[in-house]
Amino acid sequence: MERGKILYISYDGMTDPLGQSQVLPYLCGLSEKGYIIHLISAEKANRFSKYEVDIQNICTNFKIQWHPVQYSKNPPIISTLLDIRKIKSKALELQTNIKFDLVHCRSYIPSIIGVYLSKKYKIPYLFDMRGFWVDEKVDGNIWNLKNPLFRFVFKYMKRRENDFFTQADRIVSLTNIAIPTINSIVGKGDLSKKINVIPCCVDTSHFDRKSVNRKDVDLWKSKLKIKSGDYIISYLGSLSTWYLPEEMLRFFLQFRIKVPHAKFLIITTEEAQPFIKMAEKIGVPLDSLIFTSSNRNDLPALLSLCNSSLFFIKPAFSKIASSPTKLGELLSMGIPVICNTGIGDTDEMITKSQSGVICKSFDEKEYDRCSAEILNLEKTLDREFTRLKAIELFSLENGVNCYHTIYQELIAKNDDKVHS
Repeated sequence: MERGKILYISYDGMTDPLGQSQVLPYLCGLSEKGYIIHLISAEKANRFSKYEVDIQNICTNFKIQWHPVQYSKNPPIISTLLDIRKIKSKALELQTNIKFDLVHCRSYIPSIIGVYLSKKYKIPYLFDMRGFWVDEKVDGNIWNLKNPLFRFVFKYMKRRENDFFTQADRIVSLTNIAIPTINSIVGKGDLSKKINVIPCCVDTSHFDRKSVNRKDVDLWKSKLKIKSGDYIISYLGSLSTWYLPEEMLRFFLQFRIKVPHAKFLIITTEEAQPFIKMAEKIGVPLDSLIFTSSNRNDLPALLSLCNSSLFFIKPAFSKIASSPTKLGELLSMGIPVICNTGIGDTDEMITKSQSGVICKSFDEKEYDRCSAEILNLEKTLDREFTRLKAIELFSLENGVNCYHTIYQELIAKNDDKVHS
């Protein structure tokens, strides 16, 4: 049964890890519900050459029409304008031939095109905001506002941000705590009724300790030289921009006072050397650090080695709208977490799932408290309860169903408008 023709626009590439974890799984689920999906994404040349066939196979299997355009990196700003032009051209070409029932825009750049299409063709527009993108650029030190060019772009995009919210037929936020800020940005009226909250979801059937092959776990143990008595704290993901590697190392150093045999397993695709230099400076024994990387398929077996997992994120203003994907993956595996306060709805989610410790400041006294708490929590932790809560909060099936409901409502509402 065909439910509607959807144009999905993403500035993130499907050959990027983010596209594979936070775009394609939703679209595959929505396609299975009967939507005809056309996907435009901006692809980085090096990743596209490596993974094009894999992504095309997924899209073909799920009857998703993929329309990749080449992402331009340089020069800054101008390259983005060129990308917007390419995406807009492709979107207009598709709209002429297909006449979409809804345009779904992932974050701010695609929404420039989404607002245009919505006004010109009267198509419902879904603003899937994914965070306060403009403020993230400043908070992450990507845009230096002392530079007149970045200051101009910042002001322009803040004006457009208002359009994205007010022109949207529906808004998806990753967090509840961001809703008052969305209303304050708009400045008049309450947009709460047209906001749905869908956190970063995960495939909880994939991140399931029970489905992990014990032989795979033993292979990881052997490869990483982990002994059966070692206590493993893990860190999963990027070490740059938003994350606080120095603070995490200092926490680990304090933790080792209580657990001298603890090892810090860092699972990342980034270069290890800067982190090693930082560890040497702080005084973390290098033989207590283990660096590795993993593809998505092997990750559950690797995470099965962990007693607990740690992540500290820069608590900037824009992070109130963030939902760390790693949180859902870890809790789905029944792994308790230590993380800092002030990141989206994370505090509430950890409290609800009784599955971790919230670090309220970056100092030795607080690190010591959190170390004691996570060790006590492990003695009483019900991993199955943690997993059930993760399914309740983060399951991909729930996320797909939420988008399905939004799609149905917007398409039906637009049909009523057209025929009235």
